[in-house]
Amino acid sequence: MGVVETIALTMGVAWASGINLYATIATLGLLGATGNIDLPPDLEILMDPLVIGAAGFMYFVEFIADKTPGVDSGWDTIHTFIRIPAGAILAAGAVGDVGAGAELAAIIGGGTLAGATHFTKAGTRLAINTSPEPVTNWTASFLEDIAVIAGLWTALHHPIVFLVLLGAFILLMIWLLPKIWRALRAVYRKIQSLLGKTPKPEPDAPPSGATGTAAAPAESGFALSFKAEDPEK
Repeated sequence: MGVVETIALTMGVAWASGINLYATIATLGLLGATGNIDLPPDLEILMDPLVIGAAGFMYFVEFIADKTPGVDSGWDTIHTFIRIPAGAILAAGAVGDVGAGAELAAIIGGGTLAGATHFTKAGTRLAINTSPEPVTNWTASFLEDIAVIAGLWTALHHPIVFLVLLGAFILLMIWLLPKIWRALRAVYRKIQSLLGKTPKPEPDAPPSGATGTAAAPAESGFALSFKAEDPEK
């Protein structure tokens, strides 16, 4: 494999793992086992029938969980500890026997990209779940599945096109991150209000100069009351 092809495969498996790890493994395994692609030596394990079967079964489980509002966010939370390290490992395996430095760079870059795509997906789906209807949830899930398979195919057959699209996707993630953060804060405030833990509003500050003005009448009233009660005066 050439340098461009290696970079595209390395970043492709990391990007796809952050969205749907099991679809990534099953797709690579099937393409390699059927002779459609030549996987690097460290990724040939993915062609094992047991690996393909396990990944296919877990993809079926995720296919159902990922299209159930609420369940998908819980699934994403659990897979924070699975997709990111798996993406880093697959990225390291994709570089082949280039050298220890290249493998370490692939682990760092692949883990970062897998984490970015994972958190973008998880945050977007959590924001979508605030809508009561399930159509947007199903649509997003189907689009993610299609994107993973189509993205891997593009990375393997048209690496330059994939790298250009990946750059555009990274720019999109940067643009989406503030919006996702605001959406998550809104969801957090909504949950707080449902639990009755909404913070009490702070009392309004007195107008400027009101403190001194209010104190004088109070003192005068007290003095008048004291004089009225004094029998000698």
